[in-house]
Formats: sequence, structure tokens, C-alpha cells
Amino acid sequence: MLLFIVLFIPTTVPKKTIILFLKKLAGLRYLSRMQYTQRLLVIGKVWPEPESSAAGWRMLQILSAFQSLNYQIHFASAATKGPYSADLESRGIAEDQIHLNDASFDAYVRALQPKIVVFDRFTSEEQYGWRITEQLPETLQILDTEDLHGLREARQRAFKEQRELLPSDLQSPVALRELASIYRADLSLIISGFEKDLLTGQLHVPSQMLHYLPLLSATRGDSRAADWSTRQHFISIGNFLHAPNLDAVTYLNKEIWPLIRKALPSAELHIYGAYTPEQVRQWHKPSNGFLVKDRAENAALVMGQARVCLAPLRFGAGQKGKLLLAMECGTVSVTSSIGAEGMHQGLDWPGAIADTAEDFAASAVRLYSQEQDWQKAQKAIPDLLNHYAPQPHLDQFKYRLNELLRQLPLHRANNYTGALLRQSAFQSTRYMSLWITAKNQIAATENNTEPKEEQGLTTKGG
Repeated sequence: MLLFIVLFIPTTVPKKTIILFLKKLAGLRYLSRMQYTQRLLVIGKVWPEPESSAAGWRMLQILSAFQSLNYQIHFASAATKGPYSADLESRGIAEDQIHLNDASFDAYVRALQPKIVVFDRFTSEEQYGWRITEQLPETLQILDTEDLHGLREARQRAFKEQRELLPSDLQSPVALRELASIYRADLSLIISGFEKDLLTGQLHVPSQMLHYLPLLSATRGDSRAADWSTRQHFISIGNFLHAPNLDAVTYLNKEIWPLIRKALPSAELHIYGAYTPEQVRQWHKPSNGFLVKDRAENAALVMGQARVCLAPLRFGAGQKGKLLLAMECGTVSVTSSIGAEGMHQGLDWPGAIADTAEDFAASAVRLYSQEQDWQKAQKAIPDLLNHYAPQPHLDQFKYRLNELLRQLPLHRANNYTGALLRQSAFQSTRYMSLWITAKNQIAATENNTEPKEEQGLTTKGG
């Protein structure tokens, strides 16, 4: 029927008009199969929330990169969508609900036949990677590490114990599980140059198994917008489900803000963040200029109105989305060494880097009150933003993908450690999942109910 209609469409009708007509007639999913020649499956622990976290924003960038390469994309997750989850279908991406520890996933991927599978973090690879290997052994498997969870956890543990990070901290169960996942994957996307150097240097991961793909600059603000005189207030922003962000606001409230407020009695600090806990709401004190605002409906807008962004991160890992957003909006920032880690490429930081409450507060006060210092810091933004310009990174990523797809058997043959970890003797996650699947099936049979889902292996953070 469609072919019959297409034959009678005049050749003068623009191709775009024809495609829009066919979408209406046949539906998006059918047209997708006509338009695209290759399928991509992305498996997410959660549905991306780009307005809640940098992780959600990054996932949309990855999806957009594959769309530019003409992939038909399916995003699958066992999680429940929330009110702030991105509407992927409106972007032309299929949304598929899957189940943990359930053999139905095997049938799902056999029917889908993706050319590439992307896991949104190492725990997703643990849950589903072995099933992909069994059902689709020729499929390219990519792990997006987001940030190194093992490094973040190690730093948090060292911070709580009030000591320096030790090499042995990177041999924790989480760090070793994540490293095993990196070796099992064909390629791991690394968001921070520092973390890539850590993996290849201290942990001896072969560089050909890693690809540096940072969070990229988007046109969410104007790095030259609003000068010092038209901006006001300090700002802190970050998802409170992320432990480093909660600790940073705690640090601000207890140690840093009292010092700033003493020097600038009329200053205000506006705290924004998704999933604000009750303990943080209780710190809201207008009389002291400490204002808890909860979620920012438009993060770029409030960032662009602020004079100085504060991010006193005492532990964490990866690239900091809040600091990239500040640069895009022309807002200077004060952060810690961990906050700036892997982000300034040896260039001047557009603000200040400080690691004690006293130094942090002094830098914040100086940038807030001294227009000349503020303007000098802002002038450092364009050169730094150039490093995060999308096209060069996307071109490199496209080239890397094409090379991997062309030489995948050879690439895997050189990954002896990955082959070892894929062997059944080392697949504890696989056998745990199979045991849970069997247990649920037996219980369902006895109770004449649907099999119950269990979460299996998880890790904090993300």
C-alpha cells in the first residue's frame, strides 16, 4: 500500500514533506525501520533526567551522537519513569521496558538485533552484558563509565576517615567490579582526562580499550552575557542524590558561608538542586542569606543571573556538569581541586581553586566584590570552552566506532583479560542472576502469579 502511494507522489514534492506524510500514515516505528540501517540499544539503570543531573544530560548527548550517525535507537530500562524523565520518544527514540533477572530479555535482544549496545554504567553491564554476549556475540558492547564509581567511592571513604587516598583504596569491591566491567566491554567511554590517565597509568588498562568523550558544551547560555554589575548573588547547584553535592552544601552551610557572610553581610547564596532532602530545606534562612530553592526549572537562566558559582567538592570523580554550565553562562566559579580535576586542561581556571574553607571564602569574596578580578576570570572562559566544542569530539568518536566495527575480532583477540573475565568461572553476576530467575519462576509456579523482580547487584552513587 505504501509503495503504491509513493509511486503517485509527484517528483516535485520535497523529500522532507514526503517523510512527514509517511510518518502520519505509517507511524514512527515503521518509518524508523525504513530510514535507519543499524540499531543501537542503550541499557539504562535509570531513565535519563537531563534537567536533574549532568548524567542525564550526558546520556542525551550520547543518544544524539548516535542519531547523527543514522542509528535507530532503543533505550531500555527496568526502572520506572519519573515525572522528570526525558521524553525520548519525542526525539525519535524508542522506549522499551525490560526486566531484571528475567529470560524475557534474551528474546527481546534476539528480536531487536542491535549492532551496538551501550551500558549507562558498570552495574548495567554486570546485569545484562553476559546475556548480550550469549545471545549476540558479534554485537559491539560499549560501557559509558559516567565517572569512575570506584574512584568516587574510594575518595568518599578516605574523606570520612580523614586521611589521604591510598593506592589500596582502588582495590575495593566496587573498584574491582568496575574495572572488570571495563575489561569485558569492547570500549569504555571516559568523561575525564584525569580518569583516562589513571586507568592507563596506575591501573594499566590498555589505551585501545578506552575513549575520551567528555561532557560537551551546549548552547544553553551565553558565555559573554551579563556583566559584573548586572549580576547578583552566589549560586550552588547539583542533584542531591549525588553524595558529593550534598556534602558540598553541608560544607557551605557549616563552614564557608559564615565566613562569606561576615565579609559580605548583604550577600545571598541561592541553593538549587533536584531531590532536595529535608535536612537541607531546614537550612533555609533568609535572614542569613542562605536560600534553599529546590529544583531549578531553568538551570541556565539562574546560573546566568548569578555572579559567582560555588562548588566546594571534597570528594567525587568525573567532569562536573555544574562547572561547565557556569562557563557556558559566563559565570565565574570557585571550586576545589577535585571539582576542577580534568577540566581546565592546563589553562587558567575562570575563577579560583581552593581547598580550605578560609581560602575558598576569601576567593569567593574577592571575585564577588572586585569587578576587575571577576572580569579577568570571565575572560578565561572562551579558551576553556573550546576544548568542549562538540564537533571535534564527535568526529573522533565516529572514527573510533568505525574502526572498532571493522576490526572487532582482532580487537577482542588482543583483550586477553576481557576474554578471561567472560569465562563462566568468573561470571558470579551471571549465575546470581540465573539463580534469582529460577527462584522467581518456581515461586510464580507455586503461587500461580507473575515472577517477582529482584534488584540483584547494585552500587551507590550514579
